[in-house]
Amino acid sequence: MTAERLPTDWKSDAMQKRIARRYAAERRFKLTGLFAVLLSAAFLAFLLFTMMGNGLRGFTRTEIALQVDFPASPLLLDPGNITDQGLAGANLPMVTSEVAKKTLGPDADALIAPTAWTSVRDAIKANPRILSRSETIRVPASTAIDLAAKSKGSPEAEAAVARLKQQGVLSTGFSMAFLTGSDGTDPTQVGIWGAFKGSLLTMLVTLLLSFPVGVATALYLEEYARKNWMTDVIEVSINNLAAVPSIIFGLLGLSIFLNVLHLPRSASLVGGMTLALMTMPVIVIAGRNAIKSVPPSIRDAALGIGASPVQVVFQHVLPLALPGILTGTIIGMARALGETAPLLMIGMRAFIATPPGGITDPATVLPVQIFLWSDEVSKGFVEKTSAAIIVLLVFLLAMNGLAIYLRNKFEKRW
Repeated sequence: MTAERLPTDWKSDAMQKRIARRYAAERRFKLTGLFAVLLSAAFLAFLLFTMMGNGLRGFTRTEIALQVDFPASPLLLDPGNITDQGLAGANLPMVTSEVAKKTLGPDADALIAPTAWTSVRDAIKANPRILSRSETIRVPASTAIDLAAKSKGSPEAEAAVARLKQQGVLSTGFSMAFLTGSDGTDPTQVGIWGAFKGSLLTMLVTLLLSFPVGVATALYLEEYARKNWMTDVIEVSINNLAAVPSIIFGLLGLSIFLNVLHLPRSASLVGGMTLALMTMPVIVIAGRNAIKSVPPSIRDAALGIGASPVQVVFQHVLPLALPGILTGTIIGMARALGETAPLLMIGMRAFIATPPGGITDPATVLPVQIFLWSDEVSKGFVEKTSAAIIVLLVFLLAMNGLAIYLRNKFEKRW
C-alpha cells in the first residue's frame, strides 16, 4: 500500500525559492533573446549606415564647366558628318585638353577625367548646332578632385577644389550616368546599367527554367510517383543537391553548357541555366511541403463530385499549394541573385563595356560587378562598389516584394 501524497504547499519557503529561481531563469532567457535581437539589429544598422554613407556618394559626380569655342578650336569634324566614325577622328581629346588648360591652368589634365572628352562628344551628338558657337560643357572631374569635393582627399586635391570653387566652375550633383552606363576603367564614368540588365536577363532565364520544372517535379513526386526505392533515391538526391556548394554547379555549367554544348561564354543564357540547376532543388522541396499541407479532404471532396485526378491536382491542390511554392521560389531566387562563384566559373567576370542586347550576348551581373570593382586599385571605385551594393539590395527587395504580393494574392484559406 503506497503512502498518500500530500498536497504541495506553495507558500513554503522551499517552493517560494523554487518559483523565484524559475522566474529568474525566464527573465534571463528573455533578456538573452532581447540582447541577441538588439545585437543583430545593431550589426544590420552598422552595415546599412556604412553602405549608405559610402554608396550615396557613388550616385553623384563632380563636374567642371568648360567654355568650348568650337569655331576657334582645331576640331577636325565636318558638320555634315556627325556620326560615330566622324566623331572618333575629330581630335576631341586634344581639343578638350587645350580648352581645359586655357580655363584651369597648365595642370588641367590632372583636374579633369581622362574620359572628359566623351562629354564633349555626347554634347555634339545631342545638338550638332553647337559647332557654330561657343558652348559651356560640363565634363567629369578626375578621381582625386571628385573624392576631395565629396569627402576628404589629399592636400593638393583639396587646394585645387577650393580654387575651382572660387572660379565657379566646380559642381557636384546626382548623375544619371551611374544608372545608365556600363563598366569602365575610369571610376567617374562607370555605370551599373550593364550589370543590372545582365542580372535581369539571368534571373529571367533562371525563373523560366527552374519554376515550371521544379513545380512539375514536386507534383509528380507527391501525386503520381509510386513509393519505392527509386523515388527514395530521387528524394535523397534532391535533398542533397539543395545543400551542395554553389561553385559545384558552376563547374557543372562549365563542363556541360560550355565544353559539351558549346553555348556562348559569359552569356545570360548560360548563367541562368547554371543558376536554375542550383535553384531547382529548393523549389522542389518547398513545393512538396506545400502540396503535403493541402488537407486530404480537399482531394476527397473533388473526387466525390466527379473531378478527374488531373483536375484535382491542377484545379484544387496546386492553387492551394501555390503560396507555399512561391515562398520556396522567393528563397531560391534570392539565393541565385546573390551568387558569384558559379558565374565566375562560366566566365561572367568579363569586362563588359556595353549592356547586353539579349540572353546570348556577353554579360555580367551585379554581384560579379561588385566583386570586380572591389578589387580595383583606384579609390574612386570604393564608393561605386557601395552604390552597386545599394542597387543590388533594392533589386532584391523589389523582387521579393513582387513575389510576396503574388503569394498573398493567390493565398486561399480554409
